Amino acid sequence: MSAVIVVTGASKGIGLAVTRLLLDNFHSVVVALSRTRSPELDELHASYPKTLMIHECNVTDTPALDHAISIAEKTFHHIDGLVLNAGVLHPLGSVASTTVSMDDWKAHFDVNFFSLITALRATLPALRESDLGGRVVFVSSGSATNNTAGWGPYNAGKAAMNSLCRTIAEEEPNVTFVALRPGRVDTPMQEVLRKDGVGSMKNDVYEEFVKAYTDGKLNKPEGPGHVIASLALNATKDLSGQFVSWDSEPCKAYRKEEI
Repeated sequence: MSAVIVVTGASKGIGLAVTRLLLDNFHSVVVALSRTRSPELDELHASYPKTLMIHECNVTDTPALDHAISIAEKTFHHIDGLVLNAGVLHPLGSVASTTVSMDDWKAHFDVNFFSLITALRATLPALRESDLGGRVVFVSSGSATNNTAGWGPYNAGKAAMNSLCRTIAEEEPNVTFVALRPGRVDTPMQEVLRKDGVGSMKNDVYEEFVKAYTDGKLNKPEGPGHVIASLALNATKDLSGQFVSWDSEPCKAYRKEEI
């Protein structure tokens, strides 16, 4: 029986890499949720019409997300994993900045935090019953524990994500929950940072990110993506509630070169 994995933010970047790896390498069924469809996601669907289900779904739209999960359950009869990858970087600006409104903060948390709860509530009944053992991977960030100036909403949102992971791991002993730090990855979010970060971040930090890109030091999505896909299928109970880096010792068994 093939595992059925739900991936949010599946149209690009890490989410697209995870979706592709789950299909190509792990021969799983993927329910891909994304606000918009990308050509790359459509190409994958052409190759995997029976094992890739795509829903155009804004994760902040609770009825739409619930509907997508309901259709997935009716179609495949089980859900075994959830990858919580959807997220945004904006708004950028200091906590005291009047150019970043409270509505901006709330909109950010709607995507980066409250949508996690919506997705968890929708999938947990199926995950608890999974014959393969339900698993959830939160795509977190080093920002959860770092203090990059100008990233207040993002830093706080990822810290809240990690706290949610720890809490729900205590509440749901039959499901495994892991928060993963993917490192600096060459994704559209990094493009946004390079485009909009100047003036919002400290100059030396901004230049460090730009240099990492120009020097080719950003991770390709497939590296951490493989770890995320493998964790969604195989994460062991001892990892539940933990925040781990994709290149750390606890993730050694889940990296491509080790499998």
